[in-house]
Amino acid sequence: MSVQVLSLLPLSVLVLLLCAVCRDGMGFSVVEDTLQEKCVNMDTSQNLDSNGFYQDGDVIIGALINVHNLAAIPDLSFTRKAKLAPCLNFEENSVQWAQAIIFAVEEINRSPSLLPGVQLGYHVMDSCSRYPHSLTAAMSMISGGNKTCGTTRPAKVLIGDSSSTQSILLSRTLRPLQIAVISYLASCPCLSDRQKYPNFFRTVPSDAYQARTMAQMAKRFGWTWVGAVVADNDYGRGAVQVFEEEIKGTGICLAFYHTLYREQLAKDVARAAATVQASSARVILVFSWYVDVEVFLLELIRRNVTDRLFLASEIWSTSTYLLANPQLYTIAKGTLGVALRSAPIPGFDAHLRQLHPSHYPDDEFLRTLWENTFGCSFMKSSSKAIQKALPPCSGRESLEVVHSEFTDTSQLTVTYNIYLAVYAAAHALHTLLECTPPNNSDTKIKPKCSSPDNITPAQLLQHIGQVNFTTQLGEEFYFQDGSIPPVYNLVNWQRASDGSLQYVSIGRVDGNQLIINESAISWPGDSGKIPVSLCTSECPPGTRKAIKKGLPVCCFDCLPCTEGEISNTTGSIKCYRCPQEFWSNSFRNECVPRETEFLSFRETMGITLVSVAISGAIITATVAVIFLYHRSTPVVKANNSELSFLLLLSLKLCFLCSLVFVGQPSLWSCRIQQAAFGISFVLCISCILVKTIVVLFAFHSTRPGSSALIRWFGPSQQRGSVLVFTSVQVVICAIWLSVSPPSPHCNFGIQGSKVILECTVGSVVGFACVLGYIGFLAAVCFLLAFFARKLPDNFNEAKLITFSMLIFCAVWIAFVPAYVSSPGKYSIAVEIFAILASSFGLLLCIFIPKCYIILLKPENNTKRFLMGKA
Repeated sequence: MSVQVLSLLPLSVLVLLLCAVCRDGMGFSVVEDTLQEKCVNMDTSQNLDSNGFYQDGDVIIGALINVHNLAAIPDLSFTRKAKLAPCLNFEENSVQWAQAIIFAVEEINRSPSLLPGVQLGYHVMDSCSRYPHSLTAAMSMISGGNKTCGTTRPAKVLIGDSSSTQSILLSRTLRPLQIAVISYLASCPCLSDRQKYPNFFRTVPSDAYQARTMAQMAKRFGWTWVGAVVADNDYGRGAVQVFEEEIKGTGICLAFYHTLYREQLAKDVARAAATVQASSARVILVFSWYVDVEVFLLELIRRNVTDRLFLASEIWSTSTYLLANPQLYTIAKGTLGVALRSAPIPGFDAHLRQLHPSHYPDDEFLRTLWENTFGCSFMKSSSKAIQKALPPCSGRESLEVVHSEFTDTSQLTVTYNIYLAVYAAAHALHTLLECTPPNNSDTKIKPKCSSPDNITPAQLLQHIGQVNFTTQLGEEFYFQDGSIPPVYNLVNWQRASDGSLQYVSIGRVDGNQLIINESAISWPGDSGKIPVSLCTSECPPGTRKAIKKGLPVCCFDCLPCTEGEISNTTGSIKCYRCPQEFWSNSFRNECVPRETEFLSFRETMGITLVSVAISGAIITATVAVIFLYHRSTPVVKANNSELSFLLLLSLKLCFLCSLVFVGQPSLWSCRIQQAAFGISFVLCISCILVKTIVVLFAFHSTRPGSSALIRWFGPSQQRGSVLVFTSVQVVICAIWLSVSPPSPHCNFGIQGSKVILECTVGSVVGFACVLGYIGFLAAVCFLLAFFARKLPDNFNEAKLITFSMLIFCAVWIAFVPAYVSSPGKYSIAVEIFAILASSFGLLLCIFIPKCYIILLKPENNTKRFLMGKA
């Protein structure tokens, strides 16, 4: 032990430490003789058993219980009259812990199989939650001190202390003496270091697991901005350190971190409460003793801060003391806590109910509990104030009908840990004392058996590290790096039917597995929703995080994704490009199939074009009916009426073929549209070309010696010419469709959010041949009609053909650049418009003048008039 630590200890502690050294045979027997007078003549105020009780036995188990949780400022002067400060704030539940030691020892002593023939004793003392008292009591127990150095047996093992800081000090102090320390509540992760604390064991899991559990809960519920208020000791600071390590890289940040030191609790609580009030963090991690937590919560209530969710450590998550305080009903509702696993102890409830101070006359803790419970006092009580204020106890009082923290055995957590610690020490002692020869040894050799009188703490320490037994609940118990495997319950503070608070189990932690029943959780406030604790609200889907320079990663800006990119999760750090067939929706949170665009029958433009095409077909059919009805008149019979009807048929096909271009492209519609267009127009132009040739031949046949010309190009030759001209286009289309036909195609490159469904031409050469052949026939027809425009007839059809072909050629010449420059469905509309415009041009220019004569000028419908002889 360092000189600095020694200088802080009262003289009695140093004396007892030296006595312990003497008793463990360290070669300093002369010291015992020298100090004997000092032990005997010590001030009676230094009676080290004044805060504890003792039961003799073959082997003594020492125990440190914090029956009081506060002490006045101690006198640390290194003088003869230095005294420990009195302990304050009596705690009922700690008396139950002390009774767990008594119950376990008595149960073991009655057991025929565990430590047969050996009687365990116990020495229980109050640590007062302060290291001077804890260390003083420990020295007293291991030295057997009680006014003198030799009146009681020294303890071979210590159970305690509850505080991690005090356990660290005890372990380091007792390490040279090789005395085992088994704590029931010290959970600092630092105590798992076997190099520094080889003599330390505990029946409670390391805080590393519960801090990790709280980090997992924060991640599960989306709490990225968490505050921390912890005890200013190894317990609190160690928990925060583990929590910070667990949240690295998870997007969770520690908003603030405050410590509570009990000696200046009011000041620390005020500072922590002010920070909680000003912070946007709605989830607060609290690792502190439940008495300090009560002061902290009451300060928050005074500041009207009642909308926070607290993550409670195991030390206060199941505290009936806090649950019984009506002032905390509102602020503490919804608290989530990590609780030590509770387990029943058979027969323990009956033991507590049958207790009476007369059964344990030296147990001052039980006497104080009795006085507080029944409002009476014992004449031998050390509390003079109680003796003056309260009547004497009659001895007829009973705990059978008392309901208090002490008699409540429904949730035994720390009590069960103490119970297990006693059994761990007992099983280690059992293996040390049993006479079993080593494996593979000669059975003739008598094994060396230890006896309770000659065992050393070092031997017991070795066996405690190797202890392995099955508890009464059928569970295997063993130490793993000085600790037990982590098993926790998860609890939630909920409002009971009578308005009070109660904790309800909502899950458990087994190793690293977190199991939570979220539907069973009651959240703070009246909304019943999971609290939101964020520095910056999580970026919604459709945006990405952009970290603000100089601020924690939990504080960021949210930037919207660009077109074609999405983020479909909350808090995304990047946007993702949609697949080619998809595009981002308006919220940028989902890739939706691109809107398929084509010239539909349901849109305005499609309806208009279809209506015009059908109108053209109807007009053409009407003209055909008029011609059919007046087929015997000169106007209809002139220039081969068969060609006129065939031309009307081809014009009708031209109008109708435009309908194939409207609607969703398919494999067959893509192939039919260009073939129908090409063949229909070639048939139409072929008829017009033949009619033009007939006009030329008819007028040239009137010249001398040319009469045979018109006979050579008669009706049969005219029909054959139309067939030949059309067959050429049919062959071109057949080759085109067989080699590289048009097909439906999705065009993704024109408009980002839309996919243009169109027909590709397949072979550009084939498409060019179809259009080129139509253009060739149209050009020839135009030239022939142009030459025949001045023939001397009143009704010269060549003039009408010339004008119609002029319109036809103008339309299709303008079509080429318009078609190339139009995007998507508009290119189809341009082609349909060209078809309709050229078809109407031919229909109106060629047939409307004839219909005018037939219907409105029937007197001109004569052969003489048509030949210019009228």
